[in-house]
Amino acid sequence: MRITKAVKQQMLALLEEAYHNTTTALHYSTPFELLIAVILSAQCTDVRVNMITGRIFPRYNTPEAMLELGQEALKTLIRDCGLFHSKARNILATCEILCARFQGRVPETKEELMVLPGVGRKTANVLISQLFHIPAIAVDTHVFRVANRMALAKGKTPLEVEEGLMKAIPKNKWSEAHHWLIWHGRKICKARRPDCAFCCVQELCPSAATF
Repeated sequence: MRITKAVKQQMLALLEEAYHNTTTALHYSTPFELLIAVILSAQCTDVRVNMITGRIFPRYNTPEAMLELGQEALKTLIRDCGLFHSKARNILATCEILCARFQGRVPETKEELMVLPGVGRKTANVLISQLFHIPAIAVDTHVFRVANRMALAKGKTPLEVEEGLMKAIPKNKWSEAHHWLIWHGRKICKARRPDCAFCCVQELCPSAATF
């Protein structure tokens, strides 16, 4: 099947029907907490991140409190998270910048967010979308895989896929569609063995016959 614009719209409609009420799986109650949770989530599952933040946020949920904690104590608290050495360093450097330049607040633009250590394009897109309701598509491993398999957006890099998805998806749906693709990747279109028999877009997906 040739994946035309009309077919892409059909696939997106099916994904929206299946995942219309989904949002981030990360637990947070303030913008700063989500910022820290997303930094921790690199190469780490959301379940693991929620366990870690569950023991951190009751006491250390502001940049000032995190800085008082210090690097060695922070590393101990996040030791069961991948790359904990660099993440602890980035978190504290981020807290210093937040206090020095942003009065302890999480900035609201992608450009300002990407100044923070540990915050790249994907993380910045998550934050502006989730916190400030600015349309954005964050391409993580799930979004990258699902978009390529379904031919919603073909690309060899996350940026290529992001740009392709921005063309395929109406702007007012960018942030929602980000979650549809993530949850579809987690539940159905898994990395090693996708459950194509249970896929809502199986009849339209060009990769379904290959598994």
